[in-house]
Amino acid sequence: MPASQKKVAVNKFPLRLMPSVRRVAEDFLQKEGVSLNQFINVAVAEKLAHLQHEEWLARRPKATSNLVSKALRILDRPTRHAAEEEDKLPKGYVSIRRKYAGKQ
Repeated sequence: MPASQKKVAVNKFPLRLMPSVRRVAEDFLQKEGVSLNQFINVAVAEKLAHLQHEEWLARRPKATSNLVSKALRILDRPTRHAAEEEDKLPKGYVSIRRKYAGKQ
């Protein structure tokens, strides 16, 4: 069976919303043109993505001064490609790290 025809198991879950929450949600889902079910699925998916990101941030190695220095050296490398006009820095721009270099 092709992937496009595979059936996805859908679990039904009774959900009780406070009337005030449901009214506000219904206002937004009408504007968005989606069902309450779709609206809730997207909201839960967004919350899960946020929680997963927070977990990832907590687990990742913390930046050390050596890692920061290495990253800045990489970013300072010259390139063979000129910056696009909209990517050029304004005249007189001084980066914070150059502005405060050596100041403690």
